[in-house]
Amino acid sequence: MKCEIKPESLVRKCYHTGGYVFAKKPDISEKKDFEEYARLASNENPLPPSDAVIKAVCESVARANRYPDEKSELLFSALKECYGSSYNFAVSGTGMDGIIETVIRVIVGPLDKVIVSSPTFSYYGIATTTQGGLPVNIMRKEDFSIDKKKIIEESEDAKLVIICSPNNPTGNVTPVPVVKEILENIKCPLFLDNAYIEFSSLDYTPLLSQYDNLIIGRTFSKAYSLAGLRIGYAFLPEWFEKYYKRAMTPFNLSIPSEAAAVAALKDKEHIKKTLNHTISWRDKIIENCRYPAFPSDTNFILIDTHPHSGDKITEVLRESGVLVRSCRSFPGLPDHYIRVSIGKDWEMERFLGAINSI
Repeated sequence: MKCEIKPESLVRKCYHTGGYVFAKKPDISEKKDFEEYARLASNENPLPPSDAVIKAVCESVARANRYPDEKSELLFSALKECYGSSYNFAVSGTGMDGIIETVIRVIVGPLDKVIVSSPTFSYYGIATTTQGGLPVNIMRKEDFSIDKKKIIEESEDAKLVIICSPNNPTGNVTPVPVVKEILENIKCPLFLDNAYIEFSSLDYTPLLSQYDNLIIGRTFSKAYSLAGLRIGYAFLPEWFEKYYKRAMTPFNLSIPSEAAAVAALKDKEHIKKTLNHTISWRDKIIENCRYPAFPSDTNFILIDTHPHSGDKITEVLRESGVLVRSCRSFPGLPDHYIRVSIGKDWEMERFLGAINSI
C-alpha cells in the first residue's frame, strides 16, 4: 500500500512559507528586441576571472576524482600570506552563506535571539530560523546608519549580533569606532559581514586582536570574480575555531574552488582593475541618475524610485533589457527602492538611458 505523505504535518513550519528571494535572471524563452540583458541584479563582478585563475582551475580538475583536502591547507597558507600568520581562518564552499550557516549552527539553538541590523541581507534571518532561533530586526535610522544604542540594549539576552558592513542593500558602512563600541558593550559574539569590504576604504581586522567576540566573514564572489565557485572565508577568534570546525560540513571546499581562491589572492592587478571600473561607474550613476542614488562603498547602488514602486521600475527596466533588483523583499525597507549592480560599460549606459526615460 502506497504511503500517503502529508507535507503540512511532516515539514517544519519554518519552511511552509518564505525562503530566499532571488534576483531576476534572463529568460531565454522571452521574446525581446535586444541580444542580451544587462545583468545588474545580483552584485556580480562583470569582469571574468583572471587568466591565472582560469588556468589554476583547469589544471585542478584533473584531481577531481579525489576528495579535496579537508584542511584546505593551500588556501589557509595563502590567506595567512595575504593577511598575516596571526589570524585564525575558516573557509566555506558555499560562499558567505556557508560561513553564516556554520557560525549560527555553532551558537544558536531553539528560541535563542539573534540581533540583526536591518534592512539587510535576508539570509541571516533564514539561517537563524532554520536553527530554531528568533531573528530580531533592529531597524536602521533614516540615513541607514545602525541604531547602536538599541542593538546594545536588545543584545542583553541574545546569543549573536549580525551587522553587514558595507551593508546590502543600502551600500553604506558602519564606522570602525561604532563597531568597537558595540563590541565593548555586548556579551555575545558579533558577526560582521564584510562581503563588499574590498570596495571600501575601511579595515576592521585590527579589531580582531582587541576583541575575542568578533567574527568577520568575507567572500571571493565579488571583487575576485568567483561568484560561480561559491568561496567564503572568515576570521575567527582563537577560542571559536575548534567549535566551528566541528560544526562545518566535511570536505566543503572543492579542489577547483581552492585552486581558484589561491590564484585569485595573488592577482593584485585584477582587484585594482575591478576597483577602478566599479568606482568610476559608481560616481557616474550617482551623478547622472534622475532618481536619488545613495552613496555607496560597494559594487552596487541603492536608488529611490518614489513615487514608483521598486517592483514596477524593475519590470519597466526589464522591458528595456535591464535586470535590477527590487528591494521589496528586504525586511524594513519601503517598496520604492531598487538595487543596481555595477556592470560592464554597455550595461551601465543602457541602464542610465532606461532609468532616465522613466
